[in-house]
Amino acid sequence: MDIESKKTAPIGVFDSGVGGLTVAREIAIQLPKENIVYFGDTARVPYGSKSKDTIIRFSEQIIRFLSTKHVKAIVIACNTASALALEAVRDKFEVPIIGVVVPGARAAVTTTERLKVGVIGTEATVKSGMYTKNIQKMNPEITVIEKACPLFVPLVEEGFREHHITAEAIDYYLKSMKNTGIDAMILGCTHYPLLRTQIQEYLGEKIKIVNPAYEAAMDLKQLLEHADMANTGEDLCSKYEFYVSDAAEKFRQFANSVMPFDVPRTNIVNIEEY
Repeated sequence: MDIESKKTAPIGVFDSGVGGLTVAREIAIQLPKENIVYFGDTARVPYGSKSKDTIIRFSEQIIRFLSTKHVKAIVIACNTASALALEAVRDKFEVPIIGVVVPGARAAVTTTERLKVGVIGTEATVKSGMYTKNIQKMNPEITVIEKACPLFVPLVEEGFREHHITAEAIDYYLKSMKNTGIDAMILGCTHYPLLRTQIQEYLGEKIKIVNPAYEAAMDLKQLLEHADMANTGEDLCSKYEFYVSDAAEKFRQFANSVMPFDVPRTNIVNIEEY
């Protein structure tokens, strides 16, 4: 691929389902000239309860699919896959691949003043301890308190963001964390930025929210500029393609509630073929 083709080539973004749309949204806002191909593995969601080997296999299949779209870089917009599969797939594929865990961890390290960071995520992300490992690698003096909040994902996906049930779930999960002295909280699941306002209100202004979706978009921007792959074209109409492994219409409706533009079509892919 020549330099100009590389600049206009799309960014591949994938997730276990709809959560990674928060990452795609940040990329669309922060890098408006970039084209995006998004894949949501809606047939096999959730990843949070699956084994490491299974998540690596799923990630490899999706990267092979995205490679058919001639992507110039890939963002694993899923905390579970970033935590469990990133190293394995980086070794196997030539395309640059970044996840959301390291950018999120780095931002928390620079945000905390009390050296106490909270992390909320899926059972698998919390069990992997990947945020704690990355944060303490950067600064061993930081204490990390991780908490699994499994109900947040279905509440977001079923459209209960503003419901009192969600407020009750936030209280149930975060009550114990509120008084631990943390001053930074990582939203360690890509669904959670959609509850950011409610979580921030509950925790109060003294605890700063770290959104790995935004941080990953910033890392991507740096990577593209450093490799001279950023799209500098004058064509202001960026192209966005959305693919899923199941439930295309449900995904499209959800995408329209998240993305800053209309998503007219979602295509189904038989991902097991890759």
